[in-house]
Amino acid sequence: MSKVPIAREGWPFVAIPGALAVGLALLGHRRLALPFAAAAAACAGFFRDPERAIPVVANGVLAPADGRVISVDDAVDPFVGPSVRVAIFLSPLDVHINRAPISGVVSEVLYTAGGFTAAYDPGAERNERCAVRLQGEHARVTVVQIAGIVARRIVCYVAPGDKLDAGARFGMIRFGSRTDCYMPRSTEVTVRAGEHLRGGQTVIGVLT
Repeated sequence: MSKVPIAREGWPFVAIPGALAVGLALLGHRRLALPFAAAAAACAGFFRDPERAIPVVANGVLAPADGRVISVDDAVDPFVGPSVRVAIFLSPLDVHINRAPISGVVSEVLYTAGGFTAAYDPGAERNERCAVRLQGEHARVTVVQIAGIVARRIVCYVAPGDKLDAGARFGMIRFGSRTDCYMPRSTEVTVRAGEHLRGGQTVIGVLT
């Protein structure tokens, strides 16, 4: 794991404008360098990947992403079955690393092509998305990465058969997105709409 707190996918977005800013500054064009320096700084902020102290909570389900809860509702997931879904909207200011909500084995990674409507819109469920299905010791949980208007690149690091610890990084979505977490219907949900979550730290539910 890199000690530099920037996701590896972000380095081109940081390095290229950063190099242009340095080059222009060295040539004496400091004003021209400023927009490139600002772009490099903004990308470094967006792609930040801070270390997190992962809590140990018996039967706990951790938030799979930073962001604001936009809905908590009943749903049916093909892998989990009757479910409760926590939908999380990630603004460009949030950390965009996705983390495993429970410890388990990746059963399936399912990519689905789709549109690019606003991630906070109910219609975003039909956007481009990637479902990661986790088989835990006692329950199944599905996390769905959903692209938005600006987010056009879903990154998933894992494959079927991979073992993940709760809070482990498994992917990210570039430039604004949404992450949905499907838990068994019997789960005791501990968050509500409007709350801001920290991926890999906030407990969003307790499996019963």
